[in-house]
Amino acid sequence: MARKRKAHTKTDLIAPKVEYRQEGKVPPPIIPEAVPPQVTVVNFGYNATNYRSFDFAPYYGLGIDEITYACQRQVERFLSKLDHEIEAASVVGIANKCLPSFFQYLALRTKATRRPHKLSDINRETIDGYLLHIAQSKLSIGSQRALYGGIKTTLRALAKRGLVRLIARGDAQTFPRNPFPNSARHTKGEKPLSRQERQAFTAAVKTAVMPIFRKDVEVTGELLAYALLIVALHTGRNTTPLLEMAPDCLRPHPKKNTRFLVLWKRRGYNASTVIMRNEPTDQNPIEITPAVKWNVVRLIERVIELTTPLRKAAPNQLTNRVWLYQSQSRRTAYFGSIVSLTDTTLAKAIRKLVNSFNLTDATGKPLRINISRLRKTFANRIFELLDGDLGSTAIALGNTPQVAGRNYMTPNEDSQRNWRFMGEALTQELLNRTLGSTERTPAGRCSDPTNGQYAPKREGKTCFEFLNCLRCLNYVVTGDDLYKLFSFYWRILRERDHMDAQLWSKHYAHIPRLIERDVIAVGVEKKIFKPSAVAAARERARHDPHPYWRYDSLTSLDVFRHTPQGAA
Repeated sequence: MARKRKAHTKTDLIAPKVEYRQEGKVPPPIIPEAVPPQVTVVNFGYNATNYRSFDFAPYYGLGIDEITYACQRQVERFLSKLDHEIEAASVVGIANKCLPSFFQYLALRTKATRRPHKLSDINRETIDGYLLHIAQSKLSIGSQRALYGGIKTTLRALAKRGLVRLIARGDAQTFPRNPFPNSARHTKGEKPLSRQERQAFTAAVKTAVMPIFRKDVEVTGELLAYALLIVALHTGRNTTPLLEMAPDCLRPHPKKNTRFLVLWKRRGYNASTVIMRNEPTDQNPIEITPAVKWNVVRLIERVIELTTPLRKAAPNQLTNRVWLYQSQSRRTAYFGSIVSLTDTTLAKAIRKLVNSFNLTDATGKPLRINISRLRKTFANRIFELLDGDLGSTAIALGNTPQVAGRNYMTPNEDSQRNWRFMGEALTQELLNRTLGSTERTPAGRCSDPTNGQYAPKREGKTCFEFLNCLRCLNYVVTGDDLYKLFSFYWRILRERDHMDAQLWSKHYAHIPRLIERDVIAVGVEKKIFKPSAVAAARERARHDPHPYWRYDSLTSLDVFRHTPQGAA
């Protein structure tokens, strides 16, 4: 019986020949339709901005008709979702801001070269000239970057259709790799509200939204904006997910009096879930004072209840929105129709709230309020309540710990005060020549962790004889070390459940006794420690030990279980 052998074809690896081909019918670079076209207006439809259309007519007849026509058709393809999944608001920004800037530059270039420009003229030289053109304007680095990003998106889409030739690599690549280096340093992010600012804003917005619980209330964009600000303050969500909140956003939770708030994040194509406690109260909501904790679930339910009749008469694109109201502005074409909250409506309501309640910052200027600042306020408030737990704070924000720490965490008043105190203490140590007199250890402090009584006394070696700290002459305990000391105390006591009783009595039993007799009792007697501080540190360490003494993998106590003292 003959065996089957696999046949291998020889391939020339020295000079491979690569063939490129593009699937499908490639549109010809020559536009067959008459330019300019009969219809030059692009309708955006309903979107998150106030722009509903854009007219390309002013940019025809400038010597760039082929480029203008191609960009007009590309914008229409963006709105039809033919090339990219770009939201309508982003397309509006490309058409109203990015393309006009690019067209103006090309028109100037046409006059300078005294010849019309076509799609084939777009190359690295054209892009570098445009970057220089916007750099000479008074726009910020962020605005310049946004304009360049919109042009790049449009030209890349045209290149995929074969209308523009782009070079991806080499010195002649069409788009430079990093035209705006260190652009993040030129922009300042929003800062969270201080404690006084947060309290003043919370009291003001709660007072302003009180009429929403009246039976004869008229739903207005201003009232809904105040309700949205409260939801943003208590949940820390972003602007777009909040504005696009659906009527079924509140979902049941297995725990009693608890609900899920589910919001959709378009950029990440996933849902953002917030656990909210629904606290029942027998009080009339109108009689609730601003000092009482606000029931956000009840507020959302009230908004859904008021906007349900409006949802039936709303346009198709708004039937799945919560923040609906009947427009009362006679300056727009939407007077009397059902509309939804937008960024512009929200900004107007915020300005009116700040002026009505005279909200000011520390410098006396009108308080700056927006959703981004409320999100950072929420993040830092959660970080403060969780006693610096960055992981849990990131989960509450829906980010990773790296993103939360880099973009949301800022020093609070306590941190600044501690840093100021540390600077003063460091100055005193420098003046008194006592710098480094004591160093922190997992069990307290040590005046000489390298050459102390139980230290290895070898160059570069640090003492880790934590079981001998209570007997060491270099051991120091201050009021700030009580939490670590009691964490060590409870960790030793928990060892009784994991080892032989006689062995524990031989090696460990003396440690809790020495802590109680020689440290705590003496410190309280000499009024070095306050009894209340001792009790608080003892209970805190019992339920939430210091990270060093929390896990076996961090302590290495297993080494000491069967090792004579001092041998480690």
